[in-house]
Amino acid sequence: MSRLVDRIYECAFVPELWPEILAELVQIDGALAGWLCISNGSVIRWSASSQQARDDLRPLMESGWVPRSERFNRLLRAKQTGFIPDSILYTPEEMRNDPAYRDMLYPRGMGWASATAIALPTGDDMVIALERAYDQGSASPAVLERLNEVHSHLARASLVAARMQLERARAATQALALLGIPALVFSDNGKILAANALIEALSGFISWRAKDRIALKDVRADALLRDAIATVDRDDAPSVRSFPVRDVGSTMIAHVVPIRGSARDTFSRCAAMLMLTPVTRPEAPSVDLIRSLFDLTPTEARIARGLAAGHTVKAIATESGTSTNTVRWHVKIVLGKIGYSRQSDVVALLNGLRPPGCANDP
Repeated sequence: MSRLVDRIYECAFVPELWPEILAELVQIDGALAGWLCISNGSVIRWSASSQQARDDLRPLMESGWVPRSERFNRLLRAKQTGFIPDSILYTPEEMRNDPAYRDMLYPRGMGWASATAIALPTGDDMVIALERAYDQGSASPAVLERLNEVHSHLARASLVAARMQLERARAATQALALLGIPALVFSDNGKILAANALIEALSGFISWRAKDRIALKDVRADALLRDAIATVDRDDAPSVRSFPVRDVGSTMIAHVVPIRGSARDTFSRCAAMLMLTPVTRPEAPSVDLIRSLFDLTPTEARIARGLAAGHTVKAIATESGTSTNTVRWHVKIVLGKIGYSRQSDVVALLNGLRPPGCANDP
């Protein structure tokens, strides 16, 4: 058991080990499969004890069926400490009539579970369930006692992992503050997890709302931010979303940068970072600056800079050796990426980006 406890705490630092921990809990319980789900009403992260269990659970998790089920929510409402059997949550008749048992578990030869719910410091809930064969019946008191010998360690490891993710979010925003960049980190539902003092001071651009939410005071920019938050986890979403944010007398560029891949783990709620870059400079900006601010291709950036410098579409086409239709097509893409519908608005915005003292691009 001491080896298992060590492995549980290792999961706080190496989340890829959770399937192995679930597999060991399955062995203790004598179950067929085990799963873990972190939820705030919808699935945030989940894991399972085997590839077969992952394949079986994937459609239920990805559709959000599991956290919406009565079984899942009865476990949360029970607020029990430790692993408990179904019989604490249901009468036999209720189990027979519940869709989770009737439609999902019974047809698969299951119908009993040992489960626990753990509240996380992120405001989310973690549920671990060990699914037993129906003909096995409920776990014995001795089995539940063995599971509960490690329950406190599971709770502490999950709390450590969640806290670490919040600290990483804070560290990221503070590192950007050292570079003079206002920034915050938000979750997949738009909740602010960390923010540096620079962005907190931008009261002319940002409204701080209840329940750790923000809104941009520029209505058009706020709509673009809402869309970025809603699509941040989609595979077809842009890698970076950049758009202008206006105050009464100044403009900033907002950059929504998704946090993906290895930067996110089982307990991470960090979905993306919002950074704001000031726009206070006259003259046409460099191609490199335009590319970095708006995530444009080199061709799109050069066309955008040509417009900012006062060149016509025809002149840009002649200079680049392409057709006017090709340039117009690129201009349309530039407008979409920057978040404007009129070419004159883009020109006015770009003419405020150039750092003083820089030579023009060729």
